[in-house]
Amino acid sequence: MIAQEKQQRNWQPLIKEFVALVGKNGVMQRREELITYECDGLTSYRQRPGVVVLPRTTEQVAEVVKICSRHSVPFVTRGAGTGLSGGALPVENCVLIVTSLMRKILDIDLENHRVVVQPGIINNWVTQAVSGAGFFYAPDPSSQIICSIGGNVAENSGGVHCLKYGVTTNHVLGLKLVLPDGSIVDVGGQIPEMPGYDLTGVFVGSEGTLGIATEITLRILKTPESICVLLADFNTVEEAGGAVSDIISAGIIPGGMEMMDNLSINAVEDVVATGCYPRDAGAILLVEVDGLEVEVVTNKQRIAKICQHNGARSITTANDPETRLKLWKGRKAAFAAMGKLSPDYYVQDGVIPRTQLSFVLKEIEALGQKYGYYVANVFHAGDGNLHPLILYDNSVPGALEKVEALGGEILKLCVKVGGSISGEHGIGADKRCYMPEMFSEADLETMQWVRQVFNPKGLANPGKIFPTPRTCGEGARADSVKQFKGVERF
Repeated sequence: MIAQEKQQRNWQPLIKEFVALVGKNGVMQRREELITYECDGLTSYRQRPGVVVLPRTTEQVAEVVKICSRHSVPFVTRGAGTGLSGGALPVENCVLIVTSLMRKILDIDLENHRVVVQPGIINNWVTQAVSGAGFFYAPDPSSQIICSIGGNVAENSGGVHCLKYGVTTNHVLGLKLVLPDGSIVDVGGQIPEMPGYDLTGVFVGSEGTLGIATEITLRILKTPESICVLLADFNTVEEAGGAVSDIISAGIIPGGMEMMDNLSINAVEDVVATGCYPRDAGAILLVEVDGLEVEVVTNKQRIAKICQHNGARSITTANDPETRLKLWKGRKAAFAAMGKLSPDYYVQDGVIPRTQLSFVLKEIEALGQKYGYYVANVFHAGDGNLHPLILYDNSVPGALEKVEALGGEILKLCVKVGGSISGEHGIGADKRCYMPEMFSEADLETMQWVRQVFNPKGLANPGKIFPTPRTCGEGARADSVKQFKGVERF
């Protein structure tokens, strides 16, 4: 059960203002309605918001924020709720501003390769809207059929094609923002390079702490002339890792390059039954190459030779869209497939140099044995973005604390070898205690200055990204157990 909220605010005056603004159907206030919004994809922590408001326009968002500012009420913005770091986790007695009804494509400009969308537009809808004209939107998180562009902007999401095409920030040209005082501003523009400070770059990945994006101008790309997917299977993860390093060293930049270990392979085959992933393989490597047809043919042959040199047992290639989709289907469903192996899983999101891949995976296996948990590895091998999935049973007392500690050890390992504590999931509430592992006090203080310029009253998504003594223990120790005020752990 959810912990009882203390010193509950009298919401009726605010609710009346919200209803007058967005209508009765745009305000959720009953307990059974609020339960729907008590967490994002990180379900281990839950907190009911005080009230939920669903605006449809920039002007409505601005007025909602002005009401919050006037009453000094904290607010948290939520899109589709697929985030995995607790970025959209409500805080006690907050207003949750949900953008899921802001689902309009405002403009499609094929001639200039751009579209303008509201934040509630689903990621995959952008490509669907322009694919008939021979275009696509490159960032493609595994949750792309349900995650929204606003959330992608907040977390600077990536996807399987980020190796070649980059993450969300590389495809955002401009933003219309509602700042935490309710003012409306435009940053960036309709061309790739703008003079002055890169405020678009500052905002993308700020996780709702600087304001709310209500219109987003995206760059779209021409669909490649030719696409080919290779699936190579190996006896060991180390062999697959060697192939990854050699492919990049050869100067080949695939559209995507993904790896799955044996635990993940079997989970996927149990659930999705692609029939493509050999169950006895120690690891599989999915490599997609795209571009001009002559380029794809050449790189396909080179990649196949590199994989064979590193011990690939067999190599499957697919050029037609249906077979390519079949090869990718298992990778896209990997997280969901873990439910076949375990009642719960805890996913982390660290980045390492590619050259450290074999070493880090061995260390992760050793850490799993130390803590007594299986760890499945599914990740963007090309750019070293790991997604270790720790399998556990949350009904066992103390299990969550142990897997959190294991996850923390993995993050610290990533930093130790020259990597990062996040590649695309963000920091949110989950990883804020590990920020001092990567940044000095001066670094963190400088980031706070930026936050305070945009958000001087601290009302926009408070308690996220940055560690505090209250949330992380004295000195923001990275090994502290998280304590969310008013939040019950599950």
